[in-house]
Amino acid sequence: MTLFRLVLRFASPRLPFICGGCRTYSAQTGAVERVISSFRSVSGDEGVSVGLAVREQHGRDESVHSCRPPDVVVFPRSVEEVSALAKICHHHQLPIIPFGTGTGLEGGVGALKGGVCFSLRKMEQVLDLHEEDFDVTVEPGVTRKSLNSYLRDTGLWFPVDPGADASLCGMAATSASGTNAVRYGTMRENVLNLEVVLADGTILHTAGKGRRPRKTSAGYNLTNLFVGSEGTLGIITKATLRLYGIPESMVSAVCSFPSVQSAVDSTVQILQAGVPIARIEFLDDVMINACNRFNNLSYAVTPTLFLEFHGSSKSMEEQVSITEEITRDNGGSDFAWAEDEETRSRLWKARHDAWYAALALRPGCKAYSTDVCVPISRLPQIIVETKEDLIRNNITGPIAGHVGDGNFHCLIVLDPNDPDEVQRVHSFTERLARRALAMDGTCTGEHGIGLGKRDLLKEEVGPLAIEVMQGLKATLDPKKLMNPGKDRYGLWIGLQSVVYILLVYRMCPAPFSSPRPLCCPRPLFPISFRTQGDRTGSKCRLNTHVDKNTEYVEGARKRDVFPKPEIRCWWFWREGAG
Repeated sequence: MTLFRLVLRFASPRLPFICGGCRTYSAQTGAVERVISSFRSVSGDEGVSVGLAVREQHGRDESVHSCRPPDVVVFPRSVEEVSALAKICHHHQLPIIPFGTGTGLEGGVGALKGGVCFSLRKMEQVLDLHEEDFDVTVEPGVTRKSLNSYLRDTGLWFPVDPGADASLCGMAATSASGTNAVRYGTMRENVLNLEVVLADGTILHTAGKGRRPRKTSAGYNLTNLFVGSEGTLGIITKATLRLYGIPESMVSAVCSFPSVQSAVDSTVQILQAGVPIARIEFLDDVMINACNRFNNLSYAVTPTLFLEFHGSSKSMEEQVSITEEITRDNGGSDFAWAEDEETRSRLWKARHDAWYAALALRPGCKAYSTDVCVPISRLPQIIVETKEDLIRNNITGPIAGHVGDGNFHCLIVLDPNDPDEVQRVHSFTERLARRALAMDGTCTGEHGIGLGKRDLLKEEVGPLAIEVMQGLKATLDPKKLMNPGKDRYGLWIGLQSVVYILLVYRMCPAPFSSPRPLCCPRPLFPISFRTQGDRTGSKCRLNTHVDKNTEYVEGARKRDVFPKPEIRCWWFWREGAG
């Protein structure tokens, strides 16, 4: 085993793991120092960190996925620094992981293969505000709340609200949405242009440098290609966003219902009636009970809708009248109003604190949030079936959702040390996602694929779409350096590769006496075989690297003795339950 690790240390094209863990890299210590020295020449001593605490902070988000720290964290202050740092990483073939505020819920910032984390928090300028054109350009360190604070005296605001005070470029990278999406849309509808640094350091403006039209039909929609790419195609360093006028009046209300079906039926009917409602949020009885306890509220512990109306006083009277009539017809209670700013803020804070309220139901346990989205007409059916599934399997999973656009979340609270419960939760989440797919929906409405839903992506979009994604990734990031391990197409490539390996291995069962036997065609991927005693060398062979949470196989490029080849491929891994 010691020899095996020593061999691996000089076999993998990455930096040596600075804290001495089980990861393995190719460069020698002197090379490492030169690379870090190059980083410091760009960002200064204070702009580069190899401290364990800093790396661990940048190796996790709000999800249950275990911490996967990078090897180095850099803190660029401008797009020029991001480009220069990316060029260094590209030259040394070091993985690049963009990091905003770490508020994601699918493990998208974990450095599965080590590498360099680009923490963008020092790029926090609001660059260009055009009040008369209703748009603004921001750097990646600007968060949703800080932008709206900056806009406070202009009469404008940015309404996309995922709950957390996330960075706006990070929200673009995950195609975030939130409570206001039913009226104002998601990030995908509110991004006009992006500045992106590609893996080789090239700076791309997706809609043309400085351009900010409200609509365009010129060429491919590159902006939306990067919205939702989760850091796998490039680093977003600027975003030009739509702004909206602050409504004349805002009024919020709470309405309780006797059943899940009646609450969701009311949602569908309100939207079908054409009411331009700004927010309509659903909380089941378990969730409203958790919010009551966590925020010292006293709402009825039954399925509940939180609603908000925006507009002029006259238009809101009509909206409220139609909505009240619909909710009464479905057995809803009278509205409990929140009209002043303080009361409304308290109401929506309770909704945004749902994650922490759910965690408080079982102190000492962990929470896992999963979301799906379906056509609105299928919403009542899927929520009712999901609620029955939770009860039947004895899972604590409060439901909260942006039901106005067919999207809802299960905030599952579980004991990670209970294998039976972990298995039940895993099975439930897969059933939930496939239930959504069976209803013509998606396995994720706003959280993204991350680590948890890679297997479901192929089921959703099909093999041909995966191959198209593969081609896009290969064009923009041929060395696969951007946020590796989270590619949309990695699993599909792995399946193809394993089939190929099995075929070749069956054709050539004897130990190979040359790097590539004559009976074997040239591999589609850079994979060949070595057996013990074979010292003739080959361009690439299979070896195994295993750590606490991940199992995968990498192509190595060194002439060392290895045991019998593994019939595996480095595109495969298995995420641990913790």
